[in-house]
Formats: sequence, structure tokens, C-alpha cells
Amino acid sequence: MNSSRERKKAALYEQLRAATNSTAMNKASIIVDASKYIQELKQKVDTLNQDVGTSQNSSSPAVTVETLERGFLISVLSEKNCPGLLVSILEAFEDLGLDVLDARVSCADSFQLEAVGGENQGEADSIDAQVVKQAVLQAIQNWSQSN
Repeated sequence: MNSSRERKKAALYEQLRAATNSTAMNKASIIVDASKYIQELKQKVDTLNQDVGTSQNSSSPAVTVETLERGFLISVLSEKNCPGLLVSILEAFEDLGLDVLDARVSCADSFQLEAVGGENQGEADSIDAQVVKQAVLQAIQNWSQSN
């Protein structure tokens, strides 16, 4: 009977070692390794929960800006409809001194904007794609705070 008990105990320790990637041979060390493993798993769960929370909160539109020969190609895409966002973005263009040369917009079930913007001829300062992107992102942030 005693050997059956010892075999069960040994099997349990072997399962614990396997589950926790432990190489320890005694009970106390296996428990310490298991505790460390549990802490690592908790950290991974917390990180994943933060990532999920961030992705759910970051339902703000995706913005890309490419430099063209004369101006920029600005793309804004959101999976949801964003009433009033177009106005905010166009105001940002105006603040930057960008003229909209061509644009395609869809605001039905989602929000999609693809615009070609060129600098006003009267503007002395040249702006780059990063400045345009930051201005559009700021317009989106301002819009989301007001809605």
C-alpha cells in the first residue's frame, strides 16, 4: 500500500514538474517553481488584458499619410460611422494651409476618407507628411472628445 502511495505522489510531482517546466526534485522546490510559473502566467494575462483593452479603446480611425510629388495622399479609415469627423479633418487641412485637390469619402457603415491635399501657393513654410498626420490625428482626438 505504501508503494502505491509513493507512486501516486511521484506521479503528482512529475505532473507538477511537467506543468511548470520545473527540474526540481523535492516538494518545496517544485512548489516554489510552480508559484513562479503562476506569477508569470498572471503577468501574461495582465498584459493580454491590457492589450485587449487598448485595442478596444483604440477604435479611433487609422491614419496614413504619403508624400506625393505635389502634396499628400491622406487616408483615414474607421470601422464605425463617425458623424462630424469629416468636418474636423477638413478644418485641420485648412489650418495647415492644405487645399483638397481630390477626395473620396464614405460615411455609410464605416468612415473612409482618401484625399489628395496640396499646399496653398501662399504658404511659405513647407510641411511634411508627419506634420499632416499629427494634425489629422489631433483633429480625430478633438472630435472624439467632443462626441
